Amino acid sequence: MPGCFGIARALGPSYSLRCVAFHDISAVESPFTKGMGVSMTPGNFEAALKFLTRSYTPVCLQDVLADSDGRDLPPRAVLVTFDDGYASVMEWAAPLCAKFRVAAIFFLNAAFLDNHRLGPDNLVCYVANVLGMETINAAVRVVKGADSPKLKSLREVFSVFFPAISLAERKVFLDALVHLGGINERQLAEEAGLYLTRKQLCELASSDFEIGNHTYTHVRCRSLTPENFGDEVVRNKAELEAVSGRKVRSFSVPYASSADLTSDLLRLLELSGHQAVFRSESVANPRGVNRFHLDRVSIRANRDATFFFEIEVLPRLRAIRNQLFHGLGLARIGRKHPSCDRFGAPRGENCVANLDRIEPRV
Repeated sequence: MPGCFGIARALGPSYSLRCVAFHDISAVESPFTKGMGVSMTPGNFEAALKFLTRSYTPVCLQDVLADSDGRDLPPRAVLVTFDDGYASVMEWAAPLCAKFRVAAIFFLNAAFLDNHRLGPDNLVCYVANVLGMETINAAVRVVKGADSPKLKSLREVFSVFFPAISLAERKVFLDALVHLGGINERQLAEEAGLYLTRKQLCELASSDFEIGNHTYTHVRCRSLTPENFGDEVVRNKAELEAVSGRKVRSFSVPYASSADLTSDLLRLLELSGHQAVFRSESVANPRGVNRFHLDRVSIRANRDATFFFEIEVLPRLRAIRNQLFHGLGLARIGRKHPSCDRFGAPRGENCVANLDRIEPRV
């Protein structure tokens, strides 16, 4: 391993803080998560923690906030994070993190605590897996009309359709899914028990895990305006603080894209007391990185060699790629998906291939 790290440093010697992101820790994918690329088995997660604690120095959010330029962090500092507040993190992630003495941030959506409703992604996933894509496309037609292009996969729903619709259109779409699928959302959510309860949130906070903001209902932040920041960002922070009794100091951008971290949102996050903002574009964090532009790597490997490749090699290659093409006005290299502009997605949004397709959606 020392030799491997030496080779990796040749690609990016200023790479300091590693941030890794997990979601659902579960032995079996459910209809609510199958196809989203967010689930990891408990065995693979434990293997990941063993690799991280053997090869890196786990740090907490306070360590990151106290370090102004990345020079005071320990060698190979790594910060562990979780998005979406799946109940499985209480069963597997928190106990294993405690066992290996790994601090972690849990980014939560307060709207789904106690399982009275389903998150948009999980509802879409359930309908696609149980009822099929035709029901998804029927709901799309309710929003966009009878001539709407046909979506062929969950990937297209999340990377093509969702980025192109407004909050109001998203509500119409989700309501249509419930109606067309004959779904009792509250009953289904309660039976599934996908998310943490308020009691479990308190237990996490009392165990000194950090609680973070992930918007109230897991929205594409580019669709937010200053008028509805309060409903999604400020409200979520306030509710999580009220339940946990702990200050919420960090924010994780749903869907992880820099395109969702708008200038208006950044100003709001600073003014509302957030001290760190995380994306998941799986690029390297240089020394002295802005704490409001921290990047994470979504982990899905199952052995040390692939953990190393995901954490050390691919992020550096992506960072080099982005630097090379920044001058050409291209944020990323990739093959443009033929369906990307079918719903009026903002110019510059693309479904990327090559390096980016190695990582799952967040």
